[in-house]
Amino acid sequence: MKVIEIKSPGAAEVLVPAERDMPQAGSGEVVIKVFAAGVNRPDIVQREGRYPPPPGASDIPGLEVAGEVFAVGADVNRFSVGDKVCALVTGGGYAAYCRAPEASTLPMPKGYSFVQAAALPETFFTVWSNLFDRAGLKAGETLLVHGGSSGIGSVAIQLAKAFGAGVITTVGNEEKAAFCRGLGADTVINYQTEDFAERVREVTDGAGVNVVLDMVGGDYIPKNIECMAADGRHVSIAFLRGPAVDLNMLPVMLKRLTLTGSTLRARDNEFKGAIAKALFAQVWPLLEDGTVSPQVDMVFPLADAAAAHARMEESMHRGKIMLEVGHD
Repeated sequence: MKVIEIKSPGAAEVLVPAERDMPQAGSGEVVIKVFAAGVNRPDIVQREGRYPPPPGASDIPGLEVAGEVFAVGADVNRFSVGDKVCALVTGGGYAAYCRAPEASTLPMPKGYSFVQAAALPETFFTVWSNLFDRAGLKAGETLLVHGGSSGIGSVAIQLAKAFGAGVITTVGNEEKAAFCRGLGADTVINYQTEDFAERVREVTDGAGVNVVLDMVGGDYIPKNIECMAADGRHVSIAFLRGPAVDLNMLPVMLKRLTLTGSTLRARDNEFKGAIAKALFAQVWPLLEDGTVSPQVDMVFPLADAAAAHARMEESMHRGKIMLEVGHD
């Protein structure tokens, strides 16, 4: 089968087409004939040699796919050959066929294309797990999410609004600001021209936000803490500015803040399966009635995965960057 390999750690051009043997379905697994796959920031970090796959995972990049079930392993009960599905995987997504755990595989929402469905797993699993399970965001609370025009940000805005929370987000230009307003963000802050902590205090009348979903890290973390409400929850899911931070813990103590974070890729199938069940019950209906939708920026052929990575590294995208996989 055709795949995209990482020839050696480096820039986008190290992604090269190659041929591999077909994956085989193990117990509790399906093999998906892939028609579309998502491109995510962890793929770039893996390509650079800074995020090795967990033990047992494919070295082929790609964490989410959509397609048709091609084969099923022992103990698979929910899916049959030919079913249209999307799946969160630990690797192997940039390929014509991909092995996936049944636990983190979901039916494609009704009316969805393969590209739309492949844009769901990584961002929706991540946002649900961190925003609702870990941070406990509730109706009536206010969320601050950085990078609102990213795949994660665009999902966080929509889900927070769908479940009754207010949303403040940060962006780097007016085009991204307009995009986030279109998704329902209540306040959009251009971090190039405004101090986001000051603006958050202003729009919340000094009360601050209840939850921060942060993908930036570094010097953003102290500023996030500045604009958090009492009993607020701060969730770190990435560190574009690095994980090291010089932090005054006194506000954390005085405001009774919770600082937490997580990664998803290395978690076990039981953990991911619980997220999948929650998404199917609570979010899939919103996808099917149009309340929430994946935002697709650009679609590249699988062979042009290097160009897709370059697009993400330019940071000009709004929503998800996708790969389309053709079959002869």
